[in-house]
Amino acid sequence: MSSPVIVLVGPMGVGKSTVGQLLADRLGVGYRDTDDDIVAGEGRSIADIFVDDGEPAFRAIEKRAVRTALGEHDGVLALGGGAVLDADTRALLAGQRVVYLSMDVEEAVRRTGLNTARPLLAVNPRKQWRELMEARRHLYEEVATAVVPTDGRTPEEVTEAALDALELKEA
Repeated sequence: MSSPVIVLVGPMGVGKSTVGQLLADRLGVGYRDTDDDIVAGEGRSIADIFVDDGEPAFRAIEKRAVRTALGEHDGVLALGGGAVLDADTRALLAGQRVVYLSMDVEEAVRRTGLNTARPLLAVNPRKQWRELMEARRHLYEEVATAVVPTDGRTPEEVTEAALDALELKEA
């Protein structure tokens, strides 16, 4: 059973995929995203799963995808924004190198436009994003080995900060 070198957590739009790929490249390891695993396994988008089956069904699929990836992947792993909501997932993250990529609402607006293509932000995006962060921030912090703010930073700067925070050397 392998274990990821780094697990990235944080809200939607924070840059987990971009930074994850940069970290993987710098460390000479593979990159994996559980959202991509879900889309490939289900044959439909995450938004479609939410609409067709509801959030509880999506969370069950996500929980399985995270458990599988944590057991199989030995590179950099990015988790979906809500993966930390599950207590079993949080328990599985204990002992892992977990980086919480954080950002404030103004940065979220700049990066994502808080668009309605994201199923949890469909009605009042700014208000819903704030509420999501109020509900999740402490969970991200609970599982994190390091917190790396992304506000006003390039993906390369965030990558460097994550490597420094974890005291990891490049390949």
